[in-house]
Amino acid sequence: MSIFGKIMSAVFGTHAEAATPTGEAGSGAAPSSEGSASKGVDVAAILDKAVTAKKEKLAWRTSIVDLMKALDVDSSLSARKELAKDLKYPGDTNDSAAMNVWLHKQMMAQLAANGGKLPPDMKH
Repeated sequence: MSIFGKIMSAVFGTHAEAATPTGEAGSGAAPSSEGSASKGVDVAAILDKAVTAKKEKLAWRTSIVDLMKALDVDSSLSARKELAKDLKYPGDTNDSAAMNVWLHKQMMAQLAANGGKLPPDMKH
């Protein structure tokens, strides 16, 4: 399973395996209700619970690395580069700071597009 698929499954459960990244405008990909995860999943509650279980301070609301750690998904640079490929990152993957910011924004957008409920301050 892709890194994207692992994150989606960790948040939405096994129904998320069919979910694929929805494309941005002009990419030709469109969101599909058939591949979408369950509607109305409280993403913040799931991630806050995961962070509590880790017993370490993880800033999942702003950090893709911490989000991945909270969900027990490999957060190494190579895994993040794989996620960037899954999500069609247009930039230089060697600029990890810029890539990480973009990845976090895109993951929040993907979670929302697949039925996740995000706090108002997190909608990108």
